[in-house]
Amino acid sequence: MEARGSASARGTKLAPAHTAAAGVSGPYGNPSGECGRGSRRGRAGAAATVTMNANRSQENPGAAMRRPVTLRALLAACALAAAACGERATSGERAMSGELATNSPGETSGQRAPGSPVIRDGIWIGREEIALLPMSGACWERLVQEAQAPAGRPDLSDQEERVHQRVLAKALVYARTGDERLRYDVVDAVMGAMGTERGARALAVGRNVIGYVVAADLVRLPPDEDQRFRDWLRDLLDEKLHGRSLRSTHEERPNNWGTHAGASRAAIAAYLRDAGELERTARVFRGWLGDTSAWSDFEFGDYSWQADRSRPAGINPAGATRDGHSIDGVLPDDQRRAGGFTWPPPRENYVYGALQGAMAQAVILNRCGYDVWAWQDKALLRAFTWLQREAQYPPDGDDVWLLPLVDHYYGTRFWDGSSTLPGKNLGWTDWTHGRTGGAG
Repeated sequence: MEARGSASARGTKLAPAHTAAAGVSGPYGNPSGECGRGSRRGRAGAAATVTMNANRSQENPGAAMRRPVTLRALLAACALAAAACGERATSGERAMSGELATNSPGETSGQRAPGSPVIRDGIWIGREEIALLPMSGACWERLVQEAQAPAGRPDLSDQEERVHQRVLAKALVYARTGDERLRYDVVDAVMGAMGTERGARALAVGRNVIGYVVAADLVRLPPDEDQRFRDWLRDLLDEKLHGRSLRSTHEERPNNWGTHAGASRAAIAAYLRDAGELERTARVFRGWLGDTSAWSDFEFGDYSWQADRSRPAGINPAGATRDGHSIDGVLPDDQRRAGGFTWPPPRENYVYGALQGAMAQAVILNRCGYDVWAWQDKALLRAFTWLQREAQYPPDGDDVWLLPLVDHYYGTRFWDGSSTLPGKNLGWTDWTHGRTGGAG
């Protein structure tokens, strides 16, 4: 197989930059516009250049872009390998389903939804679901604009890195349009990310890795690259990161550090189809939600926002009060960052950082068959409800992408339908999980 390089080195020219819709500007465009979901089958409208190119190739194969013979051979080989990988993945799903079905009685009773599939197509969203999403409207336009921009240089050690968000955008647009140039960009970026975590804090790696894993899942890496990526992911779980690994951070830190580490851990486990890792990840997450019988080895900080100091939790239990005020749904170990208990409650953004990791864990685990949305009296819903009603603190900026997820899975109406910025770990949920379409 010829060595991978830049798109131009492979003899492929990037598509012309997509002309953004009116009002779109800045690194992620203007998030104030309405999404305008459009037809679920996707109307042409102001469709992206990548879509038009993909359609031309399908309608007239002879007019498809001419590439060097070596590249055509590579593509053919990759197509055959992808088919083979798909069969292996199907076999892996069947095997994993059997593994999870043989858990000892009581160990994880009630954690998985009865009869639900184990590892559906797509650890975050599946290709069939993406095929139903619209190719018009503000959310799609901004996603395509982001996908057409150069990916940048991956750096997992930078907790403010945004390359993984752009790589995810490229993967989503590729999955919807089939534009191979975007797939090349994703493969290059995923390969380039490996090794950049050395010396990093677990928070940075927890935020960043998940985007590359989801993107790799969407584009299906070529076999050689996929094996290298899998080997690296397995090692990454226990790699020492500034004192802790992803795994130990998830199991010991009951705050935003732990939830972000857990989200990347869940994505890695699902990508590797590792039933045992998924099961332990689910147990830790259920313990963080408040089920101390599932997990109770967290190291909590100040207890002033805890409902029960003898049974501290990541999210306070249903009906919890203090001094006549509801603390039902509070995230104590992140809310404490604003100080001890006081009323009105201070508006502390760390809670939304923790919820970004928690919601990502929940979506992935749910797609693996775990009934997370119901756990601990709908703990995640109660967390958002407390912030909205009691704290009067709705999300803004790069936290708003959480609202389409909450509405999608709980049937609420927190989100106003406007375009959202990508978050610290994932994003683009205004398109993937919006009201008129999205993941199941």
